[in-house]
Amino acid sequence: MFDQIFGLPAHPLIVHVAVVLTPLLAVLVIAYAALPLLRLSRLRHRLDWAVVLSALAAPVAVFAARESGEAFGDRLFQGNMPAPVVEHESLAGPLTLLTVGLAVAALLLVRFTRPRPEGPAAGPAVVAVSAVAVVFALAVGYYVVRLGHSGATAVWGG
Repeated sequence: MFDQIFGLPAHPLIVHVAVVLTPLLAVLVIAYAALPLLRLSRLRHRLDWAVVLSALAAPVAVFAARESGEAFGDRLFQGNMPAPVVEHESLAGPLTLLTVGLAVAALLLVRFTRPRPEGPAAGPAVVAVSAVAVVFALAVGYYVVRLGHSGATAVWGG
């Protein structure tokens, strides 16, 4: 399923979706969490849809990139992967978990900041979820860069 798309290796095609959506989610979450610090809380509702959609799409894209990468490696190296490819592949698991964590934190953040009939969201819960979401976003950003660099090194050398 994740091996080829129209006869082309799927991984080089799918990975671009993950490379766009995952950092986009991280940036949106940091912006969403920072808006109150900038006294712009009223703008949060304009980002809700973008945060929710990217939180749903980014983990799927990372999972698809990971699965297509494993299929690509199996096809190219038939179980005898070079060290740079092994290093690249070893970073995919943590990125997948961190992206899922970021997505959950992002969805919770949107949920906790939505207007409610009983009044505003609980302050400490929003601050805690915001902090966790920002930590996840920074970790995801770090792993996206490391994974991308190791993939480029595996393909192009260096």
